[in-house]
Amino acid sequence: MSDYKSTLNLPKTKFSMKGNLFKKEPLILKKWETDNLYNHIRFSRKGKKKFFIQDGPPYANGDIHLGHALNKILKDIIIKSKIMSGFDVPFIPTWDCHGLPIEHEIEKKIGKLKKDIPKKKFRSLCRNYALQQVENQKKDFVKLGILGEWKNPFLTMNPQSEANILKKLLQLIKNNHLYRGFRPVHWCFECQSSLSEAEIEHEEKISNSAIILFKSVSIPTINNIFQTNICTNSNPIYIPIWTTTIWSLPSNKAIAVHPNFNYQLIQTKNNFLILEKELTNITMKKIGILNWKIISNTSGKKLENLYFFHPFLNFSVPIILSKHVTANTGTGSVHIAPDHGPEDYDVCKKYKIKISNYINENGFFLPNIHDSLTNIHIFKSIDIIFQLLKENNSLLFIEKIKHNYPHCWRHKKAVIFRTTPQWFIGLDQNKLRNIALNFIKKINWFPEWGKKRMESMLLNRPDWCISRQRTWGVPIPFFIHKKTKELHPETVFILEKICKKVANSGIEIWWDINLKEIIKKDSHLYTKSTDILDVWFESGSMEISDTYIHDATNKEVSDICLEGSDQYRGWFMSSILLSGATAKKHPFKTVLTHGFTVDKNGYKMSKSIGNTVKPKEIIKTLGADILRLWVASTDISENISISNEILRQTSDHYRKIRNTIRFCISNLYDFDTKKNLISSDIMLLLDQWIIEKTKSIQKKIIFLYNTYKIHDVFQNILYFCSVYLSSFYFDIIKDRLYTTQKNGISRRSAQTSLYYILQTINRWIAPILPFTADECWNYLPGNNAKYIFTENWFDKLFNLPKDSKINNFFWEKIIKIKNEVNKILEEWRLKKIIKTSLEISVTIYLEKKDVFLLKTLNNELKFIFLTSKAKVKEYCKAPKNAYQSSKIKSLKIFLEKVKGEKCLRCWNYFVLDKKIKKESKIEEICNRCKENIFGDGEKRFFV
Repeated sequence: MSDYKSTLNLPKTKFSMKGNLFKKEPLILKKWETDNLYNHIRFSRKGKKKFFIQDGPPYANGDIHLGHALNKILKDIIIKSKIMSGFDVPFIPTWDCHGLPIEHEIEKKIGKLKKDIPKKKFRSLCRNYALQQVENQKKDFVKLGILGEWKNPFLTMNPQSEANILKKLLQLIKNNHLYRGFRPVHWCFECQSSLSEAEIEHEEKISNSAIILFKSVSIPTINNIFQTNICTNSNPIYIPIWTTTIWSLPSNKAIAVHPNFNYQLIQTKNNFLILEKELTNITMKKIGILNWKIISNTSGKKLENLYFFHPFLNFSVPIILSKHVTANTGTGSVHIAPDHGPEDYDVCKKYKIKISNYINENGFFLPNIHDSLTNIHIFKSIDIIFQLLKENNSLLFIEKIKHNYPHCWRHKKAVIFRTTPQWFIGLDQNKLRNIALNFIKKINWFPEWGKKRMESMLLNRPDWCISRQRTWGVPIPFFIHKKTKELHPETVFILEKICKKVANSGIEIWWDINLKEIIKKDSHLYTKSTDILDVWFESGSMEISDTYIHDATNKEVSDICLEGSDQYRGWFMSSILLSGATAKKHPFKTVLTHGFTVDKNGYKMSKSIGNTVKPKEIIKTLGADILRLWVASTDISENISISNEILRQTSDHYRKIRNTIRFCISNLYDFDTKKNLISSDIMLLLDQWIIEKTKSIQKKIIFLYNTYKIHDVFQNILYFCSVYLSSFYFDIIKDRLYTTQKNGISRRSAQTSLYYILQTINRWIAPILPFTADECWNYLPGNNAKYIFTENWFDKLFNLPKDSKINNFFWEKIIKIKNEVNKILEEWRLKKIIKTSLEISVTIYLEKKDVFLLKTLNNELKFIFLTSKAKVKEYCKAPKNAYQSSKIKSLKIFLEKVKGEKCLRCWNYFVLDKKIKKESKIEEICNRCKENIFGDGEKRFFV
């Protein structure tokens, strides 16, 4: 027989082993675009329950980075998984188009021309730049396989969006949450504007710290307080303060002590010092005074209203009481500059101490403070101030310290607190803080610690400064009285008119409008505000009904909000506060956060460091599905590492999944679902079990998708493909697929299970690997739908019969036994005792109850272990030279080489009658193969 191999059912498929994703993905994207896949999916879900995901707007500035890719891919995975669960899931991407990052880019482009360009032209340049950036980023997001309404995204600079932002401002006024205050705010000299808490980063800085002496105005009063008469004019009394902001000393207006602390009067050789009791020893040791004694002590409360001379300016300042003074560092007395600190400002306001702002918007001292400081930048004034202190014998101690200091997140430059008139949202006006705290309790937080973190931030944060002194942004369209600084009495009515105009023409209408057009009477008494709104106010103003205007009503909120963990103080905070102040409803049901992308050494990716990896470069070389799998394979609750090695590992994982799919497809080349699909009751038991296993895994995977544990979804898919399929089930069924009769039940049973497995796995991977899933879908037999993305989870999987004696527990034990057998077979291969496992006869020794179960498999046992023969016996009958399993206590294994000849067709060994060997080639194949070729087909193990 020369053509006996032609009877083998060998795989025939065009679904290649190599993905070549970087070549295939652009073609698939073109097909999706031509077919308008997003609308196609939406149409297929028409009338279904909607699921809303609110997209936190990235800045329309620069190429997308890995953080952008991570965020958008995670959102897309959730969207596609929800579609599989039967939801209608619209997705409208959003962009933040105003603000400093865009201004900064335009300023870099025009350079010195900035002062000569009209603001109207400058805003036009910003708008055009933002539009171009949106288009660039949009293309990169599409390449990631993210489906959405890309032709009509939500831009904060769209006229209707700008009008909606102003409507939120109007609602704040109506609900009495807005006020104008003259108080310290973070100020960046580079931005020349106030900054929000979300725009501040704390970085290590080396600063000069010093202990400064304030000399007493009235010695008799101090003698009286400390009940002594030892102090005289010849021995001055000082109260030392410790500070790290030397430049703020010209703005000093008071000295604060804690009312409940004990303060000691200390005598030294040349003077007297007033120090907090717990800090006395530390301070005296630091300044190097060894001989001193305690004269008396008193409470901080009794020091109130004592006056001391400023250390180098010609005025005196009072002692005031404040509980923000600590006994951890310093001297127990704090220098108070109300222009440059919120706590300083609050305590001075209580004592009615006036504010005097001595520093301009660029950071230079104003005239008439001290001749030597006029027009000197505060950060360049340290040496001058030290010299003034020395001249006045007021400098006691200097040292360098390393500490965390606030910096502008954009310019990376140190910022200060500066007192300026700004617009604030009062967190304690009309119980807004309490409303927001109540919202936090109603939101589901992933990870759970996010709830406590958010509560802590909200409890400790100051009022929200929403005004900025910049050019490119949504204006604060207020008319302010020139003298009283009060809003126009008809502000609500005026703002309503402005909102309508902005909705039609955009924000430029405000800058162009003539004051007399709006205010008919006394217009000369008012001035037009030039401030713009904080960009966090803009993004926080977005509601689902604003973004999804065709799908959502005012009553609906986002089902999930997914952003980086830095958005606790940013977008999450602004959204919660503005929803509480205007809509009276929490903005989202669930918050899911992810960490930052870092390099292999754990460093945050930065252009300045040079450790960034561009998503487009990964897509060009490996494909978007590899990048998506990297996202899905990592624990997003922590910072997420990426490197060439990690991407190689991800590619290996991808190949395991792809090869699993390829095996299924290649063995379904002749499978017609209308003719060859067989019912579960006549399937082989092994095939029944793998379907049952697939069903149980699917139940778990759907749960994990629904609870946003994408990393665990990936782990379960990979484990199922690697352990249950590739290493076990596929190995066993290859013989049936290739050597049994083409239309026999044995083969069609295996093919039916492969069909069910493929239909299921392809849906599991579709949210994570959409390009691969789409490619696979085109090869999968029996599909009516054009795209897998319009399908639900596969629901045709069945359960094992209730009376089945061989259940999942049994097969799990079989897998463990097989693994132990494989270890020994591998040792024999390495020792070159055998070349393949089919040269072996294996005997398994088990406890009596397990022997009974395994014997029910009959001749199937050898196919499970991939040996030519397999037997099972009781554990007590094992020979002494049998292998004892180290993992299974009651398992011994005995191997021996099987006798006989190798079948040229199935490669199993059998006993050949040597007398007729030369008469015919057909005698070199086993009886089982003969039965499969010429007979009715072999009989395998059924239920």
